Amino acid sequence: MTLIVLVVATLCFRLSGALLGLARFTTWRASAAHGLAVMLVMTASAHFVPSDVTVMPNHADMVAMVPPFVPFPAFVVYLTGVLELAGAVGLVLPATRRAAGICLAFLFVLMLPANIHAALAGVTLAGEAATPLWQRIPEQVLYIGIALWAAGVTGGRSARTASASSTPPVL
Repeated sequence: MTLIVLVVATLCFRLSGALLGLARFTTWRASAAHGLAVMLVMTASAHFVPSDVTVMPNHADMVAMVPPFVPFPAFVVYLTGVLELAGAVGLVLPATRRAAGICLAFLFVLMLPANIHAALAGVTLAGEAATPLWQRIPEQVLYIGIALWAAGVTGGRSARTASASSTPPVL
């Protein structure tokens, strides 16, 4: 589901740039940053949903994902939810996009053990089995790559380099 949200949101942002002329979304990189932000708001919301809500993953589901070696799992779930929301905000602000993308890539790496534990321990999320490892690990790698690419860290010229090279030198 998260991958679908990321792809659909990114396409909607990019189409609004191409068809409606919204300057903010004239590049795939900026559209992907906003699409990832939408996905993060969705995933972060589960970190704060009360346990009696069963239509979506909730806080108790997230706590169950935390590997046993991590202390204070309930606190860690709240903390990662806050960090995901902060990362989403950082991605939509051009001035903080680079730092947010790098920090989110690091966060995605740190959260991978929880996803592995959830798959191996048979944790359920809103009554559904956690994403199997054969799917989750490539997804996590994709999220890391998109965070770094949207931040301008990988994949050709960064937005900063591109804008600097498009201005003529002052003589």
